Amino acid sequence: MSFAPTMTELLARARADLRMGVPVVLSDGAEGVALISAETASAARLSEMRGMGAVLAITARRAETLKARAYDGDVARILLPEDADGRWLRSLADPADDLRVPMKGPLRSMRDGSAHLHRMAIMLAKAAHLLPAALVAPLADPKGFAAAHGLTCLEAGLAGPLLAASAKHLSVVAARLPVEAAGAGRLHIFRPDDGGEEHYAFEVGAPSRERPVLARLHSACFTGDVLGSLKCDCGPQLRAALRQMGEEGAGVLLYLNQEGRGIGLANKMRAYSLQDQGFDTVEANHRLGFEDDERDFTLGAQILGKMGFSAVRLMTNNPRKIEMMEKAGVTVAERVPLKVGEGDLNRAYLATKAAKSGHLL
Repeated sequence: MSFAPTMTELLARARADLRMGVPVVLSDGAEGVALISAETASAARLSEMRGMGAVLAITARRAETLKARAYDGDVARILLPEDADGRWLRSLADPADDLRVPMKGPLRSMRDGSAHLHRMAIMLAKAAHLLPAALVAPLADPKGFAAAHGLTCLEAGLAGPLLAASAKHLSVVAARLPVEAAGAGRLHIFRPDDGGEEHYAFEVGAPSRERPVLARLHSACFTGDVLGSLKCDCGPQLRAALRQMGEEGAGVLLYLNQEGRGIGLANKMRAYSLQDQGFDTVEANHRLGFEDDERDFTLGAQILGKMGFSAVRLMTNNPRKIEMMEKAGVTVAERVPLKVGEGDLNRAYLATKAAKSGHLL
């Protein structure tokens, strides 16, 4: 029936379930797993999962901090001790107290069997902007278990490729919007088909589709763009890009809702807390279990294509943006440097971006 949810729709439901602390089932043929976010699991559900033989799936980045073996390459499956409770679970998933209690173990990692469903569990947690850690318990009859408990069930073979792919974006509406920094403009709203956050394109003037347009891929930064944070250069970059577009009379600002390099605002604040303990921005992300940068800049290329642009003069200091745009079919005719916003409180942050992320500063 057409009323039945598609796999894309089920994935959106699964993300919401995990944020609420509700388990999700992954099915792979006759076998499968039940999983729940380590961040949102209740004591009662933790107890049930422990009784089912659950292990804690974490990324190799987090395992490195915990001195745990990642036998599966990018994933570690940590065996739960008999007395594992919510405090133990949170201490492994969240590095907030790592310096106060550096010895979490000894931790034993599972090395037999496949870890592909555990890997998918971590991908789901990331997609829900939760800590990349999940309790995963084996199931002999995953579909039956999901039906008996009213849980969302995902077929791994169908859900995996969708999780790894970029969502398709549909144009919702556009309207005139004059702004202080750039003058006359038009704001376009794009909605992804996976139920995720909307992204925006602000079109300054009436840029030609026949030649490279001055463009900026800007990731949302609530702390910098809205509050004027002095820890980063995001706010100054946003305003400088709009000013230059206004001065030239044309341009496109792509405002992508990928806060905190794609890890979400809550995890970004966790990273800031770790920076207060002396770690740089890359080290903080790794201790949380994330990569240096989890963003997908091909979203910007897709939106540009829908707006009729095929070539850009890209305002960026980040070579990775250029690489992703080119791979997605958008020609980067010129890199336009955007060096603004350096101050006493973000100088070390900018130095880390240059040294560890290759930014051209």
